[in-house]
Amino acid sequence: MTKRRRDVVGDILDVLLDLDPSQLRRLMRKLTHLQRIELIERWRGWAQPGQCEPPGDWRIWMICAGRGFGKTRAGSEWISERARTMPGARIALVAANETDGKRVMIEGRSGLLAVARSAETPRWRDGLRELHFDSGAVATLYSAAAPENLRGPEHHVAWCDELAKWPAGEAAWDNLILGLRLGTAPRALVTTTPRPTPLMRRIAALPGLAETRGGTRDNPYLPATFVEAMAASYAGTRLGRQELDGELLEDVEGALWTRAAIEACRVEAASVGKPARVVIGVDPPATSRGDACGIVVAALLRDRRLAVVEDASVEKATPALWAQAVAAAAARWGAERVVAESNMGGEMVLEVLRAAEVTLPVKAVRARVGKARRAEPVALAYERGEVVHAGVFASLEDELCGLQVGGGYAGPGRSPDRADACVWALAELLRGLGKGKGPGVRRV
Repeated sequence: MTKRRRDVVGDILDVLLDLDPSQLRRLMRKLTHLQRIELIERWRGWAQPGQCEPPGDWRIWMICAGRGFGKTRAGSEWISERARTMPGARIALVAANETDGKRVMIEGRSGLLAVARSAETPRWRDGLRELHFDSGAVATLYSAAAPENLRGPEHHVAWCDELAKWPAGEAAWDNLILGLRLGTAPRALVTTTPRPTPLMRRIAALPGLAETRGGTRDNPYLPATFVEAMAASYAGTRLGRQELDGELLEDVEGALWTRAAIEACRVEAASVGKPARVVIGVDPPATSRGDACGIVVAALLRDRRLAVVEDASVEKATPALWAQAVAAAAARWGAERVVAESNMGGEMVLEVLRAAEVTLPVKAVRARVGKARRAEPVALAYERGEVVHAGVFASLEDELCGLQVGGGYAGPGRSPDRADACVWALAELLRGLGKGKGPGVRRV
């Protein structure tokens, strides 16, 4: 390529990199088929940073990202480049099963055959489960469901797709890695949607692992309507955070709430109707520079179920600001009572709320047991199907799932302020229904 030609290519790529996602989508729709082929062959110029091989002396690179991020394309491009630069290389392609491997890794829209350059002629030999590259490199497709097939063969590089759904993950992985010993720097790429499997946790803890995280929104080439529809349907839910945002969500050992239980109690916000009674739980922070002020609105529904209807918590707010937030929530929902933990002193909490013109009754309560212990009676109400979440409250739900049986907290942040506020509000409503004396409190 001449210097002038290289300069023009560089200019074009600079222009593409300067476009925002919406501009890039519009441009891609206007390109002809041949123009798109040209762009495909300039992969490194327009790929997302997370799709490009990371620097450093790593042995395993794991792309743990949401659906539509571009994991398959990244895997295909990485393997194709290895085949070009390593004549005669032996490559392992490992999928959950042979059908998925052929459909996605070989013949898919972002598979190895699709990303081949216009002058390349990779040949798929179905009976042998082998893809032969022009350089003499050969990629063999394996099924993780048949881990014994990986015992014996040696490889220079490997691509493991959707590792989180491998049926015999541990055995397949061990056999693969034990045979990844050809050449001076054998390497493996793992592309997967995150799930908290034992194998995922094991690989994530390996020393020298290079890890890429990402979500659906990171791919500017997806239709905007698809991204918006997925966000509208799943944003904030466990499924959405795992499958779209690429988060690895694990249940804490001994947790009072599991993420599956939270999802099971979720209902549409519009389905709860007009509440029969509304209570606001408040967990004030000790200082405006510390934890959040937990403010959670809970309601007694007409069918006698309880519902969490809003998380109105505020971060790093002064007493005046969090009191105003409580007053605003009370006005929105027509609350009849505020239950506030008096960790700053009962009279002080009452005075702060009165100064914000919170005219409804305020009950100041002081805890005599730990936060997690106080939550146990409320968690039992969830187990009995007596509580629903009218919508998605991701931050609150993360804290609930961090509370452990017998006391203890393993969730985000230093303190489960939102969860504590939720417990106070629901406990008050349970008390009104004659279901217990509440979560270990005494009035002040």
